[in-house]
Amino acid sequence: MNWVVLGAGHWGVALAVHLARQGHSVRLWGRHPESLPCPSAGGDLSPHFPQVSRPARLTCTTDLAAAVAGCAGMVLAVPSHAVRNTLLSLRESLPAGQMVVLASKGLELETDLRLDQVLGQILKERPFAVISGPTFAAELVAGLPVAMTAASASADLAQEVARSFGNEQMRVYTSDDVAGVCLGGAIKNVLAIAAGISDGLGNGFSARAALITRGLAELRRLGTALGGRTETFMGLAGAGDLILTATSDLSRNRRVGLGLGRGLPLAQVLREIGQEAEGVRTAQALFLLAQREGVEMPITEQVFRVLYQGLAPREASDALMQRELRSEFTVLGQGSSAHGAP
Repeated sequence: MNWVVLGAGHWGVALAVHLARQGHSVRLWGRHPESLPCPSAGGDLSPHFPQVSRPARLTCTTDLAAAVAGCAGMVLAVPSHAVRNTLLSLRESLPAGQMVVLASKGLELETDLRLDQVLGQILKERPFAVISGPTFAAELVAGLPVAMTAASASADLAQEVARSFGNEQMRVYTSDDVAGVCLGGAIKNVLAIAAGISDGLGNGFSARAALITRGLAELRRLGTALGGRTETFMGLAGAGDLILTATSDLSRNRRVGLGLGRGLPLAQVLREIGQEAEGVRTAQALFLLAQREGVEMPITEQVFRVLYQGLAPREASDALMQRELRSEFTVLGQGSSAHGAP
């Protein structure tokens, strides 16, 4: 079938390449021609993956309306802050019956909404799916094995997405927990910054393991308060994505934390990375959302204070270690509400 992938960052390019290798005809849309891998003099995926050959079925365009015309499926892989405007630009031109798949991760800063809620506001009754999980763009392009979750309120749509994306390289599980899958993909980026800060400070592997575990508890607490299910946060889109993003230096969000933990200013860290790090924006929206819902998220709070209030990373680490002692059963929410104290 014909697909269009909106967003020519690393993730969008990787998804477009994966679909093209499946035998689909794929158009890749990007706002800036210099970010698109075609035409490329060497027939490769420059500028993002110059070592990889470009599939013959992949074409590129900067014309948004032309990109979506005649395509049976659309993948939205733009940064979180561009999701609403991209959809508004397309709302009147989306082909009837086109399959819509959200692959962006994060929260909308201005509204604190999940990205699936943004889609729901704009697309109204139109069904859509969300795909997320522990997958790096570079490894997907390299042909390494990965697994993801496709979630939709429509079981048929989730299965169709799984069939379209799944092959011997990518195993795709289905779910109906759209809220949980979206929240897992957003919250893990903030927690990956925290893990990077800890490692940048030299806190060690034991501290990182504790931080990831406690971060997973925060993810579950807020996620269930907002309608997600516990089993989702223990699955690929929750624990799986968190573990990957918090432990690998391929993660831009982890690298943000590493730089901060080593004493570099945020502006310099972002400049050196040179790519979008969704956790920086999401930290602010997530902190405000947790406050609104009355859910304590101490790790998220400390990341927010480092990023936006000038708190020194060492002080943030010390603040977490000096919290009041309590039972881990209460911490995990056993016998208490999802809003239980951490």
